Amino acid sequence: MSPGRRRSKPPVRGYGITGWSRAFVGVVEAGADHRRITGARRYFRERHVDGLEISHGSVTGSVRGSQLDPFDVRLDMRTVDPETVISLLQKTGSVDDLLALARGEQPAALGNLIAPTEAADVMSDCSCPDDAPRCTHVLAVAFEVAAEIDRRPTTLLTVMGTDLPELLAQAQGDEADDAGEPDESTSGTLIADDPFGDHRMPPPVPSFPAMDPLTLLDPTLLRQALRTTGVPLTEVAEALDDLAMYYDVLERRR
Repeated sequence: MSPGRRRSKPPVRGYGITGWSRAFVGVVEAGADHRRITGARRYFRERHVDGLEISHGSVTGSVRGSQLDPFDVRLDMRTVDPETVISLLQKTGSVDDLLALARGEQPAALGNLIAPTEAADVMSDCSCPDDAPRCTHVLAVAFEVAAEIDRRPTTLLTVMGTDLPELLAQAQGDEADDAGEPDESTSGTLIADDPFGDHRMPPPVPSFPAMDPLTLLDPTLLRQALRTTGVPLTEVAEALDDLAMYYDVLERRR
């Protein structure tokens, strides 16, 4: 190394950068003492957590601690009810929060309904001998989950037992229910106070052949469009996968 040139340090890992991530961490940290939190932060920075698996309503991982064998950690959530979430979003006029989430944002109204709010919402278990409900290893796994939420907000939905396609389907189903069935007594005619309808029902909506929009769009332009919405360059591929998943849900709802 030439004189005067300093060796670059690896970037410091962080978590709790976004609001949803801080909400999750705050609940898990509640009641934990400073010594365990400090130790968990060191484990997080030094990447002591292995095999992190985030599934609907639960998280598992192993943490290399002070003993030869790693400790196994499991977090189980009090999952949310998608129907209740959509109902509350509709009452507050915040259904568009789902679209904001699809763009990678963390809308406050949706976060308040999804994120855990008390310690009982996140139950934890660890194979270590520490009897504390939030041991160093549990906290380290929670910090890894928080970092994933920072990176990809939809992770919080998975942690709490749902996902964006499920919420979108629920919202669309509620809209169809609100529309109701046509009144048979007026079938074939419009309402009496609509003279411009000529007393006939409008023709049915035409059907269109199924298509895969992602195959019809210019990949370069699509990536540029995603970048302009704030999607980081390193997450464009994941955003394309999300779009493919959303189009698949919409196609199944036809």
